[in-house]
Amino acid sequence: MSLGEHFRELKRRLIISAVAIAAGGVVGWLVYGPLLALLRGPVDTYKRVHPDRAPDIQLTFTGLAAPFSLHLSLAIFTGIILTSPIWLFQVWAFILPGLNRKEKRISRSFIAAGVPLFLAGIALAHYSLQIVIPVLLNFTPKGAANFQTLTDYISFVTRFSLGFGFAFLLPVFLVALNMIGLLPSSAMLKAWRVAVFLIFVFAAMMMPSPDPYSMMLLAIPLTVLFFGAIGVSRLLERKRRRSRADWLETSDDEASAL
Repeated sequence: MSLGEHFRELKRRLIISAVAIAAGGVVGWLVYGPLLALLRGPVDTYKRVHPDRAPDIQLTFTGLAAPFSLHLSLAIFTGIILTSPIWLFQVWAFILPGLNRKEKRISRSFIAAGVPLFLAGIALAHYSLQIVIPVLLNFTPKGAANFQTLTDYISFVTRFSLGFGFAFLLPVFLVALNMIGLLPSSAMLKAWRVAVFLIFVFAAMMMPSPDPYSMMLLAIPLTVLFFGAIGVSRLLERKRRRSRADWLETSDDEASAL
């Protein structure tokens, strides 16, 4: 494919993903109330557990259009989660536009593993927020109020969740690229310093707060997943070498018999 064809292919994949996310966003728009209650749950729980601090911990709106913007943001967030099988396939199909039979089989395995891992990352982030948010709120000194906009709070929660979700896709991409022969485990291991640096940069960009605690909360599991992907890739390469050796041995035996 020429450079122009690559750009047209990218445009087509982006349009398909955007339309799918918009369709999923309709569902998010309809379930806005329950979803908002779920996401602000850690703050509401904290206020119930610490009733003496409840008046000092408030989520507010500032600006006439802020409620509409929040409604739209949560709808898009829901659309991204609900349509993850579609846009994940579009990403993978763009990486490998001309799939042969083996690569199509790997693509199905990629989607089958990638979607649960993405959702598992979202679920782990939601569980972690039950711990992280109360810890952060406890740093508010007595006699001081912690009033923040609901928009900033939801931005923190959604970026935190998506950061974990995207992070859990890293080993799937690495192993899939290894299975089609584009990324050997030796290359991944050789570039581990650069990879770890990029992981920490990614974590710093995805985490909504500038504190190192939030960055480490994502960067450390992501680093573990990276080295786990290297281990899985090495096992797969060893299995492929063993299968190739067995095939060559069988071929030699058949040739000798002839």
